[in-house]
Amino acid sequence: MRFITCIIAVAGCLAAPGIASAQAFDWIPESRSGGKLLLTGGVSTIEGSGGGGLATWAVTTGYGAQDGIGGNVHATYVNLPDYELRSWGGAISFWDRVEVSAARQEFDTGATGAALGLGDGFTFTQDILGVKLKLIGDAVYGQDTWLPQVAVGIQHKSNDQGAVISAVGGSDDQGTEYYVAATKLFLAESLLVSGAVRYTDANQTGLLGFGGDRNDDMEPQFEGSVGYLLNRKLVVGAEYRTKPDNLGFAGEDDWMDVYAAYALNRHLSVTAAYVDLGSIATFEDQRGVYLSLQVGF
Repeated sequence: MRFITCIIAVAGCLAAPGIASAQAFDWIPESRSGGKLLLTGGVSTIEGSGGGGLATWAVTTGYGAQDGIGGNVHATYVNLPDYELRSWGGAISFWDRVEVSAARQEFDTGATGAALGLGDGFTFTQDILGVKLKLIGDAVYGQDTWLPQVAVGIQHKSNDQGAVISAVGGSDDQGTEYYVAATKLFLAESLLVSGAVRYTDANQTGLLGFGGDRNDDMEPQFEGSVGYLLNRKLVVGAEYRTKPDNLGFAGEDDWMDVYAAYALNRHLSVTAAYVDLGSIATFEDQRGVYLSLQVGF
């Protein structure tokens, strides 16, 4: 709960008059950082790339246009009945073409760790480095064509609990994933649609390692998002993400959420969601609250 309180406090300070919100980025020329419409760079996924909370989009992060740069930092908290997930990191995009991202995740087992034989408060930590490259299309300004914006990306993930991952049947504590994403905003209908195919063998997105005793092959998985813009500052929608089922000791479910993202201004947005992450490490019905703060340009 301290993490949630911290996020809310920071958001309140940045939104308050006289505090450096928009002013903090006055040194960046508008021609370099202000080319995109509000929220069209997405928010930060739990893995640090631009997109929804759970699903990667084809857009690059921030508001930088073709001749500019964009970037953000984020802090995310997911509270579940038996676990907590914390994520923070940053991403920067160049010329609305290339995005580079980095994130750290902490999967805190809390009191559940003792029940699993790991110890009270046992935490898995995962570092993620990613690169995304826009190939064709423009999700926002290509309104005269059905062609979506298409991007490809790569993410390398490294977990710090190799011994535990091996003990539960995981094959590796590191993995590299590849994805292709397509995103389209239909301005007249205020509707955003995005889909991605990720080639991966990650267990719980890598939080429990990669590959396993049940399956050790990389397989394509789907990530999808829909969003409806209620106004220029507020979007509501839903996401769905399929995942491999590699570990014999515990089945793995797909993830889904229903979310709302609000941009207080061009430099600050808050995302809240109800998430259903299914079964995690034999503990069923992991449903809870997702809260994320993003600051950028």
